[in-house]
Amino acid sequence: MVFTRAGMRRGARAALPLYLGLLPFGMVVGVISAGKGLSLAETLLMSAIVYAGAAQLLALELWADPAPVLAVTFAALVVNIRLAPMGAALGFWLDRLRGWRLWGTLATLVDHAFAMSIAEHRAGGRDAGYLLGLGLSLWVAWQAATVAGHVLSGVVQLPPGHPLFFGGTAAFVGLLVPIWRGARQDLLPWALAGLAALGTQRLGLPQPLPLLAGALSGAALAAWNEIRARGGPKAGSEASSGAGSEASPGTAPSGPGTAP
Repeated sequence: MVFTRAGMRRGARAALPLYLGLLPFGMVVGVISAGKGLSLAETLLMSAIVYAGAAQLLALELWADPAPVLAVTFAALVVNIRLAPMGAALGFWLDRLRGWRLWGTLATLVDHAFAMSIAEHRAGGRDAGYLLGLGLSLWVAWQAATVAGHVLSGVVQLPPGHPLFFGGTAAFVGLLVPIWRGARQDLLPWALAGLAALGTQRLGLPQPLPLLAGALSGAALAAWNEIRARGGPKAGSEASSGAGSEASPGTAPSGPGTAP
């Protein structure tokens, strides 16, 4: 694993096509923020610190006067809890980063950067700067989009059901393309996630519970499939035990340079 500025630049360039879905999504957040009475500074501050489109939209839907702080905080926490397994899945890079490289990468980690980085790693990429470059590029674009949406909110009136509101959904759907590994590995977990989310919604449970149900069920099945593909949870310990017995003292003479 390496971390280079060239990798950051390559990640920033790789993020450019994602702007097509990100910018409309950010503008919608800006428009809704203005409609809820947030100032431009408040909108920019929320986007800069929270930097999570789905959580921001959900928080704005729950926004009232006085603001239900606990309800909004809990809803945002539930939506963003998906970032925990994302961080674990990116351990091949994150575990080796330190200081500003690690904290900067974590602060700018979003679904888009996650999906692109997983695809990059599967293709043999070793530069962790790619992930930070993606995140920073998308972060800058997100700030610009939310500011533009807030500024134009007085001019542009979007009726319910306007195609621009589909921008966020389209962006997330587009993320599925680079991480799709084929029906054998991904079809069942993805189908289970969709069915769990739909079933939870049909039960009348409020957001973000359907999203959480879909994410957790799909992730659990995918993790179970990975464990089975590697021979089960005991495979690693058996392999280590076997390696230890083969390298036990006395089986081979020690020579110059042999590790102690």
